[in-house]
Amino acid sequence: METMGNLRRTHYCGEVRLADAGQEMVVAGSIAKCRDKGGIIFADLRDTTGILQMVFDDSTDPAVFEKASSLKSEYVVIAKGKLRERDAKTDKIATGDVELYVTELRVLSAAETTPFEIRDEVKVKDELRLKYRYLDLRRPSMHDPIVLRSKICQIIRNYYCDNHFCEIETPMLIKSTPEGARDYLVPSRVQPGHFYALPQSPQLYKQILMLSGFDRYFQIARCFRDEDLRADRQPEFTQVDLEMSFVTEEDIMTLNEGLIKKLWKEILNIDVATPFQRMPWDEAMARYGSDKPDTRFGLEIIDVTDAVRSSEFAPFKGAIEAGGSVRLINCKGLADKLTRKTIDKLGDVAKTYGAKGLAYTRLTADGETSSFEKFLTEEEKTALRTAANAETGDVLLVVSDADNVRACTALGQVRLEVGRRCELIDPDKFNFLWVVKFPLFEYSEEEGRYMAMHHPFTMPTEDSMDKLETEPGKCYANAYDIVLNGCELGGGSIRINDPALQDRMFKALGFTEEKARESFGFLMDAYKYGAPPHGGMAYGLDRMVMLMLKRDSIRDVIAFPKVQNASELMSGAPETVDEKQLRELSIATVSAEG
Repeated sequence: METMGNLRRTHYCGEVRLADAGQEMVVAGSIAKCRDKGGIIFADLRDTTGILQMVFDDSTDPAVFEKASSLKSEYVVIAKGKLRERDAKTDKIATGDVELYVTELRVLSAAETTPFEIRDEVKVKDELRLKYRYLDLRRPSMHDPIVLRSKICQIIRNYYCDNHFCEIETPMLIKSTPEGARDYLVPSRVQPGHFYALPQSPQLYKQILMLSGFDRYFQIARCFRDEDLRADRQPEFTQVDLEMSFVTEEDIMTLNEGLIKKLWKEILNIDVATPFQRMPWDEAMARYGSDKPDTRFGLEIIDVTDAVRSSEFAPFKGAIEAGGSVRLINCKGLADKLTRKTIDKLGDVAKTYGAKGLAYTRLTADGETSSFEKFLTEEEKTALRTAANAETGDVLLVVSDADNVRACTALGQVRLEVGRRCELIDPDKFNFLWVVKFPLFEYSEEEGRYMAMHHPFTMPTEDSMDKLETEPGKCYANAYDIVLNGCELGGGSIRINDPALQDRMFKALGFTEEKARESFGFLMDAYKYGAPPHGGMAYGLDRMVMLMLKRDSIRDVIAFPKVQNASELMSGAPETVDEKQLRELSIATVSAEG
């Protein structure tokens, strides 16, 4: 192996253009591909910016040509030469008009044959990619999102700093709190039997910062949640966190629409129209069956309860008498695509989300088939079809349930599945909206009590103040989520800044005074010394980058992600530790079996 000697990089591979032809330059990187054509050698050099073709021929210094003939994929080299126009141009790479005629070459590191080819066109199993992540990240399709993520972070920092925000780091070792997902715990060596928690968010600290007079705070923060993984979740993740004093929720939404507009323009060259639509939670659930509705296509939910209110059909009658409803989606003109077999599969989707079943009517040119209309009178059938605006070619998919939210949720998931199966969703659209006025509480059957839908510090709406103790299920929050194409991009709320109201909130959540002080005493004490009205929100950075790049998984935009069982395949984490380390932490382990 050689050293760089006197050679120092002067140019990056992906940045040179035809206007640079004639210049002498030094480039460095890894060999992406090498082709010996007999008397002439072409070697594609890859660095973080792209690929540049290097050329060696019979006029090349023999010693340099001999080195070139030994090059293999992933060898690390530094090369000096003159940039010239290519005879055979290509538009497959940005530097396809030029090539570097090499006069000096140094091989800095050899490479063994890789376990898979470092090319985007090659399909590789996820487990192998993640085990050799350092190789996977060399592929342009994996390398570029990480570079773009860095640019996104820089734009975010500049935007908030330009709007009077102060970037402040909050602690990573904090006190465990009882609400929400499971904490990752960190044992204290100096205080045996005591534990820190890794933060699920900087929530308490950013509120304390508002009480500390910083007015506007932001942080690109690492957060941790010990929960099951999905395509858009990781046990450790990054969120863009912010808090503002002396603002309303409209102020916060407007400022952050400006950030989205700036990001989409500078990164994707897309003009995003503002302001975004505001949609109350009740409306989102009624129309789309989701608090994060995908508005890129129709198939909205229709309430047909009144049309069948007098029906003796048992599923409809039972649901209505129990205070529930009958709802449907009209799959307009999709009868040819939604066969009986497909509808059966959609029924399985509805059942997965709590529905007892999925009734249907298919209206085709060849005739009509229905799983339930024979149990209706002609008047009821006509009223239902009229309410649904049903025509030949349509398919009606119906759910009845005593629980309106469950009925809407099941139909909402059926709606999404129909959208995917029938290719109704435009992948090039970016549809933003704010879902606002969330319920303040949600009832947990497991806990047997009401729990905060967001967190215990969310400000109730003005018309909910007198219902906290008497009708918690009818209380609403000054909370808001920003939704993009059916995914929650971020969310936040106006916070409680009145100690008396915060006490009422804790009591409504079933906290004793002792438990509230044990968990949140330092925040409650801080309120006593003057707390400005404040609010904030947080974005999932990983999810934002994933959606901007139209990737299916956040693992594609994280350098070193975890897999389904929360392990990291490259390093082998988590792993056992030796007994000495455990003794220092006063920890003994037991088997999972007891």
